[in-house]
Amino acid sequence: QVQVVESGGGLVQAGGSLRLSCSAHGLNFDHNAMGWFRQAPGKEREGVSCINWNGATTYYSDSVKGRFTISRDNAKSTLYLQMNSLKPDDTGMYYCAADTSIGSCGASWRARGKYYYWGQGTQVTVSS
Repeated sequence: QVQVVESGGGLVQAGGSLRLSCSAHGLNFDHNAMGWFRQAPGKEREGVSCINWNGATTYYSDSVKGRFTISRDNAKSTLYLQMNSLKPDDTGMYYCAADTSIGSCGASWRARGKYYYWGQGTQVTVSS
């Protein structure tokens, strides 16, 4: 049974940091590209970052580039998102997603349909 579980969200002041974790079990974690998405109230879910199967290639949305860092520990089947210099616009539900068909992110990494397994999300709230 596949389980994808996010943790690490919370309330933080603008300029602060959070580290999100995503534990993914029941799939070949070290074969999969993994992504982080977020959804603010009333907005579409958007791609934040993607990392390929071995961590060698990463992608970021323009809005988080230089502030967020995606990483993975394949031995622990865990994905991370280090978020620094947080802004109120970063507020939203953050989701972890697994692409089980391919180990690379590619140009379509922002497409939700690329990912097969999703977690339930962890809430991030940044106060001004």
